[in-house]
Amino acid sequence: MRHHTVIGGGGARLHVVETGDPSGSPLLLVHGWSQSHASWARQLNSSLGQRFRLVALDLRGHGDSEKPPDAYGDSRLWADDIQAVIDALALEKPVLSGWSYGGYIINDYVRHHGQERIGGLNYVGAATDLGIATSYKFLGTAWNGLLPGADGSTAGTVFSESAEEAAAAMRAFVQRCFARPLPFTEELTMLGFNLMCPPRVRLALFTRRLQNDDILGQIRVPVLVTHGAADQVVDVETGRHSASQIRGSKLSVYEGVGHAPFWEEADRFNAELAELASSL
Repeated sequence: MRHHTVIGGGGARLHVVETGDPSGSPLLLVHGWSQSHASWARQLNSSLGQRFRLVALDLRGHGDSEKPPDAYGDSRLWADDIQAVIDALALEKPVLSGWSYGGYIINDYVRHHGQERIGGLNYVGAATDLGIATSYKFLGTAWNGLLPGADGSTAGTVFSESAEEAAAAMRAFVQRCFARPLPFTEELTMLGFNLMCPPRVRLALFTRRLQNDDILGQIRVPVLVTHGAADQVVDVETGRHSASQIRGSKLSVYEGVGHAPFWEEADRFNAELAELASSL
């Protein structure tokens, strides 16, 4: 595993890891809300590395990347972060695979930098709209009791500034990402890197207002939409909506799988991602 520091949008320092075949076609893995590059362990440590160049970043505010105080509401900054990684590592036509909140990030990228520098897109349990009414079911029951109520209080929620409260809420969130219980050590590992994202960053990410159907309708590169049928974080109807908006996209629904198909059914996920990348 090779580690890089890349200067992203607005000068933010981004932590990026790389493994696999340096001469292989690049796969750029973009994690979700409050996560880190470590979310992709079952890709970074898999046989994908025998054929592909695997790159994963810690998004701004996450993992070992810089956590600026107020740089999370600007679509252009997110887009520039991805472009900075592509430029700094000289990634030629990478496939961008965006999980959950990563769906917003790859849409930010397409909005500001177009599709000329990328080979394909993989939306994984990915959200696309935020802060608006949607015609499809968006959030699932995983968020019950974890978000502020009508009074706006963050006490006991995933945004709590209390370490004890935040840990309890984020542990519940991690557990609800999966259709089947994780082994105890895996759960605690994931909880650990989730808690590296400060509550203020988690909250800032939720305050964006996004409507991305215009971007989905413009996409012409090959697209795979991957979604767990039992996803209670981002409902599978979101994935169906995205696929319906993207001309020529392929929808792959994983029955009995929750919000993390790349972890719960890693072999199938890796094979389908490799198929997408190999088809370019």
